[in-house]
Amino acid sequence: AEIVATIRKAFPDHGIYAEEGSMHQGDEYRWIIDPLDGTTNYLHGFPQFSVSIALQCNNRIEQAVVYNPLHQELFTATRGGGAFMNDKRIRVSNAKGLKGSLLGTGFPFRHPQYLDAYLETFKVMHLQTAGIRRAGSAALDLAHVASGRLDGFWEIALKPWDMAAGVLLIQEAGGLVGDFSGGHDFLETGNLVAGNPKIFKAILQGIQPHLTAELKK
Repeated sequence: AEIVATIRKAFPDHGIYAEEGSMHQGDEYRWIIDPLDGTTNYLHGFPQFSVSIALQCNNRIEQAVVYNPLHQELFTATRGGGAFMNDKRIRVSNAKGLKGSLLGTGFPFRHPQYLDAYLETFKVMHLQTAGIRRAGSAALDLAHVASGRLDGFWEIALKPWDMAAGVLLIQEAGGLVGDFSGGHDFLETGNLVAGNPKIFKAILQGIQPHLTAELKK
């Protein structure tokens, strides 16, 4: 609520789209906010949660911030200006393929109808990689992809506030993001694949045969 109030005061004409129920209409600019990504982790004292803020202008993400308060790591990106962690430039990993790679993911816990298809994608990725992590904060996972800590990421049915900031971080760090068809409708579909260019392509190729027709859209 405090983040939303501060933005409304500074930019009264901007739209706001936030997980915690805040909605304020605006035309050209829209802030996409998750004040606590990883709420369940936070409530259980599990140390993996973050704050995610993105600014969208004419449907294109232009500014991004993901903050990890426990480690005091501030990830930022400006379209065309690169991605940074605490003012140090970050880049995606240089992994050449899935073998030996470390991926992040998330379970579609709000959408049990996708669970069978997701588990098939998990199985195929598990068999080809060095490991998969499900940490519970998609925004922070995407920041870790941008900084090269994770080589790639995929998830079904995310919300815009889960990924908007992380998407720009990865793009500005030299990575690729897309929906499950390889297109750019991830904010609408909620389905996201991300990684360095080689890992992005390998994840897509690996999971596509196991997706339902609905998820392939």
